[in-house]
Amino acid sequence: MGADSGPGAPAPVPWRKVLYERQPFPDNYVDRRFLEELRRNIRVRQYRYWAVVRETGLIAQQVSCVALFLTLWSCMERGALVPSAVLWVCLACALLGYGLYEILGGSCVRERTRLADLQSATIFLAFTFGFSPVLKTLTESVSTDTVYAMSAVMLLAHLVSFPYAQPSPPGSLSLNAALFGSVCLASRLPGALHTFTMLSCALLVFALWPCLLHRMREKAEWSFPWAAVLVCLAGVGGLGSLWPEGALLLALALLTLTLVCPLLLVHLQRHKDNIHGPWDEAEIREDLSRFLN
Repeated sequence: MGADSGPGAPAPVPWRKVLYERQPFPDNYVDRRFLEELRRNIRVRQYRYWAVVRETGLIAQQVSCVALFLTLWSCMERGALVPSAVLWVCLACALLGYGLYEILGGSCVRERTRLADLQSATIFLAFTFGFSPVLKTLTESVSTDTVYAMSAVMLLAHLVSFPYAQPSPPGSLSLNAALFGSVCLASRLPGALHTFTMLSCALLVFALWPCLLHRMREKAEWSFPWAAVLVCLAGVGGLGSLWPEGALLLALALLTLTLVCPLLLVHLQRHKDNIHGPWDEAEIREDLSRFLN
């Protein structure tokens, strides 16, 4: 409450919102103008349904990539695929993707030369091929159930920690989790060549494909939805060849993720109510960079 006023009393002192001046008011006093500065939803971002659907396509295709990778591993584990044939297909896809990446890059300034890219690929393939017999026996003393559980947790961690806002290059936590899960699964394959092929596929799916997809989103926006749809169809189709019920569940999950969740987001956005006023923390708007020199 303010200072007392009555007959013969001095004129009331107006309250001022300052800290450096003593006033005849309690510390928690506010006047009637307090709520006049109330503002609602001044920084709320309005979403459009199809724009949100387009962005969720990145999440859906990443889930489908994991499903496609697991399908490939299951086929190799059952002997339905020859590792040498899979390796040649991976090599062809890698060369095709690299060429497309360079074409979409156009006149962009390259941070690495093509020779450096070739050296990195050669070193990775050489070390992976050399250590494949070691990786094959890496989890021999671990039970199969434990290996499968670790792989499931690591692939789930890959999906959760994947940098969907900036997927190129993939985040270190996401990529390491995916490669760790791939090593666990590859160690359960019949031979060293199977292990080498599986790790090469893991690098292609979890490391190189996100970089190409990010370049497509930047340079050829029209191609990104088609690429995401094709990957989702491949993931559902591949899983359907092994487990039809699982493919149905995956399809329902992808439809919910890409169509239902954006609808809920847009619908709930109308009920958003953020209030701002004099009780907010002070924001320093002045450029303080000169004090950092």
